[in-house]
Amino acid sequence: MRSFLALFFLFFFSFFAPAQDNKPRVYLIPGQGSDGRIFGKMKIDSAFDTIHIRYSVPEKGETMKQFARTLSAQIDTTKPFSIVGVSLGGMLATEMSCFLKPERVIVISSAVSRSELPARYTFMKKIPLYRAFPAGLIKAGAFIAQPLVEPDRKKEKKIFKNMLRSKDKKFMKRSVDMIVRWKGPTEKSNCRVIHIHGNKDHTLPVRKVTADHVVGKGSHMMTLTRPEEISELVNKALKE
Repeated sequence: MRSFLALFFLFFFSFFAPAQDNKPRVYLIPGQGSDGRIFGKMKIDSAFDTIHIRYSVPEKGETMKQFARTLSAQIDTTKPFSIVGVSLGGMLATEMSCFLKPERVIVISSAVSRSELPARYTFMKKIPLYRAFPAGLIKAGAFIAQPLVEPDRKKEKKIFKNMLRSKDKKFMKRSVDMIVRWKGPTEKSNCRVIHIHGNKDHTLPVRKVTADHVVGKGSHMMTLTRPEEISELVNKALKE
């Protein structure tokens, strides 16, 4: 009887496993002050398997392009895949699009080139005072700045605080340095990059970006605060 059951389950799983393996994959890259929970309220179509990219701590002086290559080791390129990135994750996804071959890249509340970054990053590059600050102070500063710059955060205050609290302080400082020194992609993208941005984004103002879709009243936090609209746009883009 046990042998029969073992054979039955072996047949059952071997029959259904390929269907799962054949699903296109969507890799999700969170922002600087967040983790996989930033995508927690989004609903990606069940036709896709979603996989979260997990951040390591960048090496001191590591560039955006180098860090993108480091994280790309988590992506199985033998199967069809797309990448969705929020904020810093969108910048990394844009870099990945130049050396990987995703079907598409979707960036949310992000920048796809140096010219889309606010002027403060140019100032910080010319006068890099932030380098003198302890990593812990930069992380503490994010706790103060986040609710002031993005008041929409209050809708999911607990999640945002917990995500920020869980971030490694060295990651916070080194990722700031990566963004400040980012020159933007130096190679051509291998796929279409679809840009979704909110018109109430105060971190990366919409006036600086060229977005494919502008979300009314959408903030820098809109993957959590306006998940229905963002899910609809992402699912549509994934099927184009």
